[in-house]
Amino acid sequence: MRDYELELKNRIGFIRDCLKSASAQGIVYGNSGGKDSALTGILCKLACENTVGLIMPCRSRRSYEQDRRDAEAVAAAFGIETRMVDLQEALRALEDASSRAASLTESARINMPPRLRMAVLYAVAASEQRLVAGTGNRSEVYLGYFTKWGDGACDFNPIADLTVREVYEFLRFLDAPACVLEKAPSAGLYDGQTDEGEMGISYDKIDAFLAGRTLSAAERTLIEGYHRASEHKRRMPLAYGGRP
Repeated sequence: MRDYELELKNRIGFIRDCLKSASAQGIVYGNSGGKDSALTGILCKLACENTVGLIMPCRSRRSYEQDRRDAEAVAAAFGIETRMVDLQEALRALEDASSRAASLTESARINMPPRLRMAVLYAVAASEQRLVAGTGNRSEVYLGYFTKWGDGACDFNPIADLTVREVYEFLRFLDAPACVLEKAPSAGLYDGQTDEGEMGISYDKIDAFLAGRTLSAAERTLIEGYHRASEHKRRMPLAYGGRP
């Protein structure tokens, strides 16, 4: 168990240093109603009064209902300014335009909402001298369970080193609303989707792997396979540097 009182102090200092070095006036983040965005939003609000969370529903009914209610509950509990941006019409237009260039796969369609949301976050950030806060945890980043140039993009990430278990521990320390702590983690990419169901392995197993604990050969193979296949997501774009 981490010393979350100390963690809180250190992360607030980190966020304030990020703002100072960028001469930024505030923070914006995607308030999805999930555990990671909740923790990011709370930490940012404690570090910077001028923090705004954007609720950006589209496609899935859950994003308009349960996730929206949970996002609003976290914002209300910690006094975080919230703005609603309905992206369904924009998503439909983007899909229609892209379909004129290629026959879109299901994977391509699923990854459109996170990239569209990030475009909105950066538009707000650029317009109001804000930094975009990231919401990816260590467990998901290791597996590559995020959209490249979507929810994986940010100016800083105050929770990148925390496993899913630690995210929940930190939220309990901060007395976050029960609605966020009790529901199954989901990226909300489509109705009925859950993170663990899509990955085929539980976060408990992933966190155990990261802690160096023993797993079955099949579990290790699955996790290592995800990590290898997603390496391109964790590095900067390859750039030609000239011939030796």
